[in-house]
Amino acid sequence: MYPAELVAPMRAELTDIGFKELKTVEDVEQHFADNKGTTLVVVNSVCGCAAGAARPGVRMAVENSDAKPDHLTTVFAGVDGEAVNKVREMTLPYPPSSPSIALFKDGDLVHFVERHQIEGAPAELIARHLEGVFEEYC
Repeated sequence: MYPAELVAPMRAELTDIGFKELKTVEDVEQHFADNKGTTLVVVNSVCGCAAGAARPGVRMAVENSDAKPDHLTTVFAGVDGEAVNKVREMTLPYPPSSPSIALFKDGDLVHFVERHQIEGAPAELIARHLEGVFEEYC
């Protein structure tokens, strides 16, 4: 598990723009039980591709897109282990991946961006991709 002071600024990159942290299995289950519509879940990570592409790309997409998910949530790999595992269960048949980005509609997975699609990609490309996904599903 990573120290809280290490991940705090990485968490803030998303929570500062309105993402709700889901830290337990109960948080994940309760969110999906209580909230219909579209939910974006970012599986956050301390790795370089999360810092250089995933978080900035997600931020750009959320800030710049006219169509937006109804709910913005995040879990943190290596910190919120049970919550991450629950989200990974919900994103099957995709293999575990962090960072990753999942979009659910009424609790059903409709789009998933795996780590291998994030690694080496510029944040702007991730943002444009997500903007198209938001346009289609949100």
